[in-house]
This record gives sequence, structure tokens and C-alpha cells, in this order.
Amino acid sequence: MNAVITADPIASAPRRSPAELEPASPSTPTINLPVGYLRACLTVMVLAHHAVLAYIPHIPPPSASILDEPRLWQAFPVVDSQRWTGFGLFVGFNDTFFMSLMFLLSGLFVWKSLQRKGSKAFLRDRMFRLGVPFLVVAAFVAPLAYYPAYLMTAAHPNLAEFARQWLSLGSWPAGPLWFIWVLLAFDCLAVLLFMAIPKWGESLGRLLSGALHRPIAFYGLLVTASAAAYIPLVWAFNPFSWSAFGPFAFQTSRILLYACYFLAGIGIGAYSLERSRIQANQQTNALLAPDGKLARRWVGWVLAALAAFAVAVIITIAAFASPGPSHKWETLGGLAFVLSCAASSFAALALFLRFARTRVKIFDSLRDNAYGMYLIHYPFASWLPYALLRAPLPAFAKGSLAFAGTLALSWAAVSALRRIPAVARVI
Repeated sequence: MNAVITADPIASAPRRSPAELEPASPSTPTINLPVGYLRACLTVMVLAHHAVLAYIPHIPPPSASILDEPRLWQAFPVVDSQRWTGFGLFVGFNDTFFMSLMFLLSGLFVWKSLQRKGSKAFLRDRMFRLGVPFLVVAAFVAPLAYYPAYLMTAAHPNLAEFARQWLSLGSWPAGPLWFIWVLLAFDCLAVLLFMAIPKWGESLGRLLSGALHRPIAFYGLLVTASAAAYIPLVWAFNPFSWSAFGPFAFQTSRILLYACYFLAGIGIGAYSLERSRIQANQQTNALLAPDGKLARRWVGWVLAALAAFAVAVIITIAAFASPGPSHKWETLGGLAFVLSCAASSFAALALFLRFARTRVKIFDSLRDNAYGMYLIHYPFASWLPYALLRAPLPAFAKGSLAFAGTLALSWAAVSALRRIPAVARVI
């Protein structure tokens, strides 16, 4: 494996060649460094997102039982009386883009891995690195994470009653693990396409090649494809509906949007990742080049992301204030969402391509532990807000403590677990 094409950024710990172990410098940037650090940053944002959900405004109090509908506790295991609008904006901003960008980053390395390993070895690796952790964590960690939701409603809580109610749900809530199984499903589809059409990734890369040298053109292409994938499902369902079959859950209106970003990642990886490395010192315009147009114009993309998110917030508020649902507001809201999603994704890529040019030991540790932290963080993100329910603190302090604790405990736990050889092989 060369210095640029590493393992899937969320599915496994990076395997670095000797060349990669040398510190990067501004004159010799490599693509894997900003992508790895961006993946780590997104993981931290996921942890923060879940740690502060208890404190966002307008979430109703818990139902009388976890069996009652609507089962909002699956998204909000703990609800505190202390709320802060700032956390609401933070959660809303995250929700517009960070999982889509996760799928794009995961797609970047798929084509090179398929070419190098072949379909059988690639699929076996994905099953081992995604399927096994999903099953283990869904079976044992997810019920632990949701036990505080039961404690919020039970007058006389006990494990036996929790088990009875849990098994009566008709599904097996797995929380943030939905991303892992959906990513595995997308990988399986990529394998099937590879078996049927061995050059499909290269064809996709060539199809995108013109836009990959012009970030604004690629942005427009991504927004157009995203709108076509997302808005019809918003009409058919709604922006907040989920579908679940046992532990396999996904956000119904966004599943094709995520597929769109995953395919975009495959196309970028198939066409431009190697070219970005080769031409990094030639001021190339390839999308992922550290000195390309996207990285050089990071200020504009950050401002565009903030403006697009502000428009999305305004349209969302107006839609909620309107009398009843309508296709007009669903369409406007969907369009604002995909515009904000793509702008924030491009801004994040631009920032890390521009500034993540030198290795930092603590960031390396965070990157290497990020996948494991994603897998196991949810119990910390629910139990800490539950422990802080009666603390005489404002929402900002509680949310900050919950996030700091979730980050520290997840990081420490995964660092310890990875000392076990069998665990380290997976995460």
C-alpha cells in the first residue's frame, strides 16, 4: 500500500508505510494526513453531538414508558430540564453534514482497496472490520447505552423489567451504529458492481474528472445529485422519519443522499487521489490537492457554509411556523439542506487540506483510536448526562462536562482495548 491510499478511514485503523511515518511538512504534504485528521475531527463532533442532546431546546419530556410511542428516547436517551439554544444550533449544524461527509471519506478508499484486494478479500475485510463490531456492540453496548432512558421513566427500575420492555420493543435500537451497517451495505453494493462491471469506479472517476478540477463545479454537481436523491424522499416520508428492522435502522429520507456522497467519494478516490499526491507540489487543481483551489480558497468555503446553514435555519423556522405541511416548504427545506450539507463538507475538506500539513502526536492518537471511539462512546454520552440530571449547573456547564467525559473515557477505553491483539486487529 502506498503512502496515500490507506485503509477505509472509519472502518479500520490506518496501516502506514515507512514513508508515511516521516513527518509531513508544508513542502511535502500527503493526502492521507488531512483526511485522517478530518475523520478524527468528525468522530469528536459525533461524540459532542450525542453528549449535548440532553440539553437542546424543544425536546419533550420522556414518555411514561420506553414502550410508549413516539419513542423519542431512541434519539434522546436523557432529557434534562436545563436547555441552551447554542447546543441546539450546534446539533443542527452537525446534522446537516457530518454523516454525509463521513460517507464521502469512507468512499475515498474503496476503489483502490477493491483493485488491490479483489472482491472476495475486500468483502471479507469489510465483514471483519464492520460486521463483527456492529454485531458485538449492538448486542451488548447498545442496551447499556439506553438503560438511562429506562431509568428516566421507571418508578421502580430493575434489570429484569428493563429486559422485558427491551425485548417487547419489536426492534433492537443500536443508536449510532446505524452508520456502520449502512456503510457495510454500501461496500457490498460496491463489490457487486465491481464483479459485474470491473471498471465502473474508473468510469465514475472519468465522469467526474472535469468537475474535480473546479471545486465550484463539483459543488454544483453534488448539490444537484443530492437534491434529486433527497427531496423526493422528503415528499414521500418526512425529514425526520426512520426505518428499522431489528438493529438495522436508517434515516429513511437520507439513505439515497448518503449513497450519493459515498459514490462521490469513490469517484474522487478513483480519479484524483493518486494524482493529488503526485502533483501536490505543482499547484494542481485536483479537488484533494493540499495546494489546489479548494484548499487555497478555504475562507470562501467557510463563509459559504455559514451562510448556507443560516439560510437553512431560517427556512426551517418558517416551515415549522407555517400552518401544516406542504410540498413548497418541504422542497425549500430540502434544497436548503443539500446546499448547506455540501457547503459545510467542502469547508471542512478545505480547512484540513490547507492546515493539516504536519503530524501532531496527540492527533495521530486520536485518528488511530477514532473508529473504536465511535463504536463505544454512546454509553458514556447517555450515562454522563443522566448522572448530571440533579447537578445545580446550567446547561452549558452540563453539556461541556458530558462531552469532556465522553471524549476522555472513550479515548482511554479504546486505547486500553487496542492493547489486546484480537481487538487491535479489528479497531
